[in-house]
Amino acid sequence: MILKKIGPFSLAKIGGIIYAVLGLLVGIFISMLAVLGVFASSLTSESSSPIIGMFLGVGAIIILPIFYGILGFIMGAIVAWLYNVFAGVVGGIELDLQ
Repeated sequence: MILKKIGPFSLAKIGGIIYAVLGLLVGIFISMLAVLGVFASSLTSESSSPIIGMFLGVGAIIILPIFYGILGFIMGAIVAWLYNVFAGVVGGIELDLQ
């Protein structure tokens, strides 16, 4: 069995979902770092504003999944299109399925 074509939209959807989840994980990590930074700065100095760190943390959880999801969707569509072009030239990927 040879994989000769990939639907660009179907791969783009899967790529978008995978990258959105990855963006959420990265956003949670950045948010935790921002919270730790706010706590550390509040212990050492009174001049820094914890609101900036809070916006960074919340923004990371909201913005990064959206950004990564859009990027994954676009890249999935490009990769599927490139695969279809090159599979037409070299014949595709051979699969051994049971």
